[in-house]
Amino acid sequence: MRHAERPNAIPFGIASFRIAGFILWPFGRTAVERPDAGAASCVGNVIWLVFAGWWLAIGHLITSIPLFLSIIGIPFGWANLKMIPISLMPLGREIVHTDQEWGAR
Repeated sequence: MRHAERPNAIPFGIASFRIAGFILWPFGRTAVERPDAGAASCVGNVIWLVFAGWWLAIGHLITSIPLFLSIIGIPFGWANLKMIPISLMPLGREIVHTDQEWGAR
């Protein structure tokens, strides 16, 4: 279901669930910007960045450091670093599988 189909939805709640799903299984998926995201997403991202984004990004960065200290933790450290951009600005993005043609980076 696209964002335009649910006009009564709370965008910050949807972004929180999008981040939670990406954190639950980050492997084989990536976050891409939606081409239909407008000015409201930009304003919402600024609000998110001030109140929640910095703390989430710092948390992912700090937890990735000890993960890189072991061989088993290296993929999880990379996954933590991969979550920093979507933690900073989640509105106007969507999570896609990397096997999709336009999702692979």
